[in-house]
Amino acid sequence: MEVEQTNVADVLLIRPKIWGDQRGFFVETWQQERYAAAGINLPFVQDNHSRSRGGTLRGLHFQRRHPQGKLVSVSLGSVFDVAVDIRPDSPTFGQWFGAILTADNQHQLWVPPGMAHGFLVLSETAHFHYKCTDFYHPEDEGSLRWDDPDIGIVWPDSPARILSDKDKAAPGWREVREALLREKA
Repeated sequence: MEVEQTNVADVLLIRPKIWGDQRGFFVETWQQERYAAAGINLPFVQDNHSRSRGGTLRGLHFQRRHPQGKLVSVSLGSVFDVAVDIRPDSPTFGQWFGAILTADNQHQLWVPPGMAHGFLVLSETAHFHYKCTDFYHPEDEGSLRWDDPDIGIVWPDSPARILSDKDKAAPGWREVREALLREKA
């Protein structure tokens, strides 16, 4: 597998080796020793699978006291996946990275604990997988507005943006940033 350090500290784009022939393909999506050598050595405690229709935008979500590291991938369709660094002590605090993950390319994104995370479905349907390092704690969840100009994520064109009510009401970066800095103090 190839592992690329992105412009955001600790966020890794992973290109697993794909073995294919006329029957189809095989890809190893997790192997503890190999991923630990790449710096992903936290224990995983929960796997999630979501299906979303085209134009759906989920995020940007995070947990405050129980931050989740996520190894994410797509098994059907394609998404634009985004991680925003919300760790106040990070040299890339407030910066984002995005990558297109597809069933064809089998790329994975390692989103370490302390990131806001979201994705936009680019295909008619997408099956999205999350391997998480902490349990989901709904009372601990926070969100960041997906289109905040202070973050400046450049989302691909999409015919629609289908968002949950929670995501439509998410606060902007200035409000989230101030809350994070207060909690850290």
